[in-house]
Amino acid sequence: MRVTTIHAPGDIRLEDRPVPTIDRPTEAIVKVVAACVCGSDLWPYRGENEIDPGSPIGHEMIGVVEEVGAAVRNFKPGDFVIAPFVHCDNTCPHCAAGMTSVCQDGGFTNGGQAEYAKVHQADGSLVKTDGMPDESLLPSLLTLSDVMATGWHAAVASRVVPGSTAVVIGDGAVGLCGVLAAAEMGAERVIAMSRHEPRQRIAKEFGGTDIVPERGEEGEKRILDLTDGVGADAVLECVGTNAAMDTAFKIARPGATVGFVGAPHGVELPVRTMFVRNVGLAGGMAPVRTYLPDLLDRVTSGAINPGLVFDSTLPLDDVAEAYRQMDERRAIKVMLRP
Repeated sequence: MRVTTIHAPGDIRLEDRPVPTIDRPTEAIVKVVAACVCGSDLWPYRGENEIDPGSPIGHEMIGVVEEVGAAVRNFKPGDFVIAPFVHCDNTCPHCAAGMTSVCQDGGFTNGGQAEYAKVHQADGSLVKTDGMPDESLLPSLLTLSDVMATGWHAAVASRVVPGSTAVVIGDGAVGLCGVLAAAEMGAERVIAMSRHEPRQRIAKEFGGTDIVPERGEEGEKRILDLTDGVGADAVLECVGTNAAMDTAFKIARPGATVGFVGAPHGVELPVRTMFVRNVGLAGGMAPVRTYLPDLLDRVTSGAINPGLVFDSTLPLDDVAEAYRQMDERRAIKVMLRP
């Protein structure tokens, strides 16, 4: 099969590797119908994360079950499924508490930008659709494997409630999905911090009420001006840098919570500020499987259309170009079709 591999910063290749095989009875092999490049894939691509040369990359995918292990009871070949990027058995104590992203017997989709991929805990992880979905739904279904659920997690962690004011830091696919999540949860005001017109346009379509293009002190002042000096009831931090986290705590009102889902790189928490201003921090790696059934209902009912974050679609053969498009901010998110 063809699978995307990374060899060094900026060095993405499509290679022939053996199709994954069933090694444990709980596993399933999925024939990938659509995959994509995630913002977090850009960390190693840019040299910010350590790279194991030649390792497969990609963790977001949807597809059709090809084969299942002997212990898999809920899925069969031919089922169309959404695969959360973090796998879980959905039975351990952490899963029972809703934290399926830290399952005691979990795993990750490894090499999802490929023709086939393995899911380690099929029964606990996969969610099937009602038959084969219409082609028009594929982009939104694909977001449910990660970015829509991650944006939703940011909104949940930051305690967005009806009538509240939420600020979203980050205008990548996760940040835009955070805008959509906050609006869907009933926030009266959703302020998106974005400097890029195509992303601003989607933020508004997703329910953003205000756009703040400024960053740093200027952006913080603008947020405070928009909120009459009070600050935000909820802040969704969807970047993962120290600058983004610093801004988040400066614009949160006393008693607010910062919901962080950006993979942290070089972040130092302002603990004294958190203590003095009573601003909390919650979030982390999204428990995608926990949110999936609800989000799937919202997509299939037409309540939300998160697939709008895909503004480029390329064949898997052009995966290196997909990375370039996202790295150079020529695309918000690129869908790959094997």
